Amino acid sequence: MAELRAGRPVVIEGDTGATLVATIDTISPATFDAFATLAGGGAVLTLPEPRARVLGLPADGAVAVPLSGMGHDAACRLAGGIDAPGPAVWHPADRIAEAAIGLAKLALLLPAVLMVPAGLCGPVPAGVHRVPLAALTEGADGAPHPLQIVSRARVPLAESVETVFVVFRGGAGLRDQVAIIVGSPDPDRPVPVRLHSACLTGDLFASLRCDCGDQLRQAVARLADEGGGVLVYLDQEGRGTGIANKMRAYDLQDHGLDTIDADAVLGYGADERRYDLAATMLLRLGFGRVRLFTNNPDKIAALARAGIEVVGRSALIGLVTVENRRYLAAKATRAGHLLDGLGMDGTRAVKADG
Repeated sequence: MAELRAGRPVVIEGDTGATLVATIDTISPATFDAFATLAGGGAVLTLPEPRARVLGLPADGAVAVPLSGMGHDAACRLAGGIDAPGPAVWHPADRIAEAAIGLAKLALLLPAVLMVPAGLCGPVPAGVHRVPLAALTEGADGAPHPLQIVSRARVPLAESVETVFVVFRGGAGLRDQVAIIVGSPDPDRPVPVRLHSACLTGDLFASLRCDCGDQLRQAVARLADEGGGVLVYLDQEGRGTGIANKMRAYDLQDHGLDTIDADAVLGYGADERRYDLAATMLLRLGFGRVRLFTNNPDKIAALARAGIEVVGRSALIGLVTVENRRYLAAKATRAGHLLDGLGMDGTRAVKADG
């Protein structure tokens, strides 16, 4: 992930050979030109299924588009442009391509990947990082990097709310995740829990495009009022796409797309977040039965699959603004969030998670 983010290619070694891989998001125009001429025109740009569908391709998975005759600007447009035409020539991508796209997503890069069989481009320099395909596919659940508690400390909050912040590290993305223990939750009873994905714009800057910050502060207050609970703060900005792609999606929304269609243009599904890490964190803290503050049924299902007993659900009431009502409506009608009584004519409504 670090190599790809730095704009350097890596080699993925599969059963049928090795493939040189780089991401269109970070590669320089000069390196792109070198890729495009490798292997006598055998280099391809691989795109995930959501992007292929946006381009009008009848794909059932990722696709590979030959780079022959394509310049850097055209490839960038094909990878994430709002008005790019569909390619005339393409074919289904292989397992290495699917793994490379997944790796780009973990690195929070645009999931559009340049690929060329390593055997067709001459000797690969010794300094190029190599990774076995099995390490990417078998490691999708984060097993090679189990969550570990790396630090914890008492953090008093406003309104005399006492908390302990517990920092975990691990998982497939090797990011730090935080469990905020509010008050003194009783592990022998169902513990009130909020799973909250990070939202820099809403949580910190009070953005009007969402009501994540409003939800966050209300969740802490409600956990405190109940005598204790846990807020799991997950590093999953932009529904798992990262801050850069979130801003790209915002720009696309300003051109008329809703939040789900904007992510599809960038090659992402409707929601790229995962909650298995949250379940592991709760279990490590001794909380196996919870009452969840959420409007998102996916969170309930994910915790249940991971061995957490969800004994109840409570909605969170968020502020509806002129700027966020289209976003909330898309979450309600297209993502299946439980937004009963969405008050589009009032000042408050139940909101989908940010």
